Amino acid sequence: MNISEILAGLSANESKLLLALDRLNGKASPEQVFEAGDFDQMVEVMNAGSWLQSKGAVAISEVARKVYSIKDAGVLGRGLPERRALALLAKHGGEGEIKDLSSVLSKEEASIALGWLRRKNLAKISKEGDRKILRLTDVGRAALDRPTADEVLLEQLAQTEMSEDMLDKKIIASLKSRQDIVNEKLLVSRTMELTDLGRELISLGLVVKDEVAQLTPELIQTGKWRQASFRKYDVRTFAPAIYPGKKHPLTRIADEVREIFVDMGFTEIDEEYVQPAFWNMDALFTPQDHPAREIQDTFYLKSPNKLQLEDEEIIKRVCAMHETGGDTGSLGWQYKWCREESERALLRTHTTVNTIRYLWRNPEPPVKVFSISKVFRKEAIDATHLPEFTQIEGIIMEKDASFDMLCGVIKEFYRRMGFENVRFRPGYFPYVEPSLEVEVEFKGSWLELGGAGVFRPEVTAPFGVKYPVLAWGMGFERLAMLRWDLKDLRDLYISDVDMLRKSPIL
Repeated sequence: MNISEILAGLSANESKLLLALDRLNGKASPEQVFEAGDFDQMVEVMNAGSWLQSKGAVAISEVARKVYSIKDAGVLGRGLPERRALALLAKHGGEGEIKDLSSVLSKEEASIALGWLRRKNLAKISKEGDRKILRLTDVGRAALDRPTADEVLLEQLAQTEMSEDMLDKKIIASLKSRQDIVNEKLLVSRTMELTDLGRELISLGLVVKDEVAQLTPELIQTGKWRQASFRKYDVRTFAPAIYPGKKHPLTRIADEVREIFVDMGFTEIDEEYVQPAFWNMDALFTPQDHPAREIQDTFYLKSPNKLQLEDEEIIKRVCAMHETGGDTGSLGWQYKWCREESERALLRTHTTVNTIRYLWRNPEPPVKVFSISKVFRKEAIDATHLPEFTQIEGIIMEKDASFDMLCGVIKEFYRRMGFENVRFRPGYFPYVEPSLEVEVEFKGSWLELGGAGVFRPEVTAPFGVKYPVLAWGMGFERLAMLRWDLKDLRDLYISDVDMLRKSPIL
């Protein structure tokens, strides 16, 4: 594009911006351009600047800096926890028991004060018999009459905001490590500057012309289009990307999974997130002393902390199954079953709750159901674990159901999901026997995606189910990670608009 074409294609706002920069000696902030160019809105300046930058007539530079201010001015009046602890020790001659801090500090503040007293070397802790003694150091005694470096900075921040280049990095870092002490915000300063091309455009006699950029019905109906001056449109110039509205990648995969199961003759089911431990554990023959039931593995509710059980006859059968094995030939778990433990309210830890409840209501064949729903476990958040995640669950119950049928259904599901190579290896799950783990081949490696098996008689007998029940559970997020080639599970739930816009539809 030659310079005459660029000049002819400039909008009125682009021309105003170039002329404003020329009056400001070729370089200014967007705010200065806004004032000098007599724009109506700042957005006009930024849009015109972006277009001119894409044409090479203006260069826009950005400098980001962090600015800090005090968040809670009341801390200056109260004093930092360690300052109040210092004052208490000074009243007692420079030493005192740690428990005495409770007279001026809350339990939480006392813990904070002790940490900072040691970190700043203001006091040392020693043990004398059963007593824990806190003694001022020389640094601490000197600090009685003068503020510490972080206290000086807090006083300054109470007066005015300060940029990061004005502050000691270690001191501001220590204040940031405390909760609710300082505010941090990012300020971006922009500068617009004329390029050689911009100056050349101005030298060619650039003027601001009111031009029509879009033909409207009013112009056509009134005939004003005949007198209007239309701005030339250049198909070669920069244009912002336009992204269509589309479903989240997880939603698209969930829809695909549903379509596969429905095509295979399954019906979708679901139940409530909150369940009594009876349906989440006991009905699945999980003993009441199983580690999975511990508080560190399961989210138990405080309110309500118990839920009523629905079917007394089923409760008796499940109780007998745990204690003696019922009429199945099993010995059960050989302990005294506790109803109170089974009534504890929790967030379901697996979607097998859905399938066992469905069997309770539908003990006669045929049964072919699946679910895609949330489960909750006390997991530490990292690249492969979340406390809230989604499971794909399914069961088949019919007269001729077999282990071979189970393997065939799972293989067919993954084949339709795009995984040609599927293999099984022995596994252990408390409520299925035999049981297996499912692996798929992905980029030359075998990856585990779920578990499956045949419900044990101890699970199905209390519900009057007489035929084999084939069951499986699959990790939904792990399947999505393979589909989108992600390494971190958290990326699926981060609100990254750019990633969502650019994710392929197919």
